Amino acid sequence: MCVFSGDMENQVEQEEKTRLINQVLELQHTLEDLSARVDAVKEENLKLKSENQVLGQYIENLMSASSVFQTTDAKSKRK
Repeated sequence: MCVFSGDMENQVEQEEKTRLINQVLELQHTLEDLSARVDAVKEENLKLKSENQVLGQYIENLMSASSVFQTTDAKSKRK
């Protein structure tokens, strides 16, 4: 009867080990997915920063070329 009990304990331990291994593998995959998402977001963030710089420069150029903004500066200097 002790042999049977020992076999059951070994089986339970083996099932627990298998469950833990599967859980670790699942967590590794989740971590890989999250890392890939973080990399993608970083890349998108860099693209958006670059686009914002280009747009900012474009707006700045339009403002400096516009007579509306130039006359505002001239009025301020007169006062």
